[in-house]
Amino acid sequence: MTASLIDLHSHVLPGLDDGAATLAEALEMCAAVAADGVEILVATPHVRAADYPTTPEQMETALAELQAADPPVQVLPGGELDLEELDRPREELARFGLGGTTALLVETPYLGWPLDLAERMFRLQVQGFRPVLAHPERNPDVQERPELLEPIVDGGTLVQVTAASVEGRVGRRARGAARRLLELGLVHVLASDAHTPDVRAAGLTGAVNALGDDRLARWLTVDVPGAILAGSDVPPRPARARRGFFRR
Repeated sequence: MTASLIDLHSHVLPGLDDGAATLAEALEMCAAVAADGVEILVATPHVRAADYPTTPEQMETALAELQAADPPVQVLPGGELDLEELDRPREELARFGLGGTTALLVETPYLGWPLDLAERMFRLQVQGFRPVLAHPERNPDVQERPELLEPIVDGGTLVQVTAASVEGRVGRRARGAARRLLELGLVHVLASDAHTPDVRAAGLTGAVNALGDDRLARWLTVDVPGAILAGSDVPPRPARARRGFFRR
């Protein structure tokens, strides 16, 4: 696969959350991303009242600082929003849109499964947003019952899985859930969720290679992310490769 990759989920903005701590570290992450073949990196700091209550102004200021340092990859705005942050005013939510679009990256809880999750995603769509659900494969309930995502995806929400899950770097349960979600056609985006070199290192090619399906890999890392950033419809999912997913 030779197309330039798009990574819609990263914690590269310096000093905002548990990702890059300094501008120098952020630039190191950008260099690693560029070396891995990523052309566009969306910066998605946590927006979570309990520990990282990032404001739109803080995100925009940190983004401008990083962009001014001339990183070797195009860095775009965004945010990873906790479910409890979705009641913010619409104009405030819009400033966290991925790449300045109406797509919002929503963090899946790490524990428990909100019974009203489908309703919350629907309410975002009523406001004109396109919800993208981040890393559900790392949720224990989804690991037990991947089909929990079916009504949410049927309702129009897109799903992003983490490259490290596909590679198996965050455990067998997350890898198994990612594999099952892919088999069920419930995944639209593959992203790094990069924090630091020690916590989900930047890069997508390891997961692309692990998939064992070049057409699907391109769809997950180029075609769908590109459509999201363009504000256009998601292109049709390619037919499954005969050999199936995941190279050993």
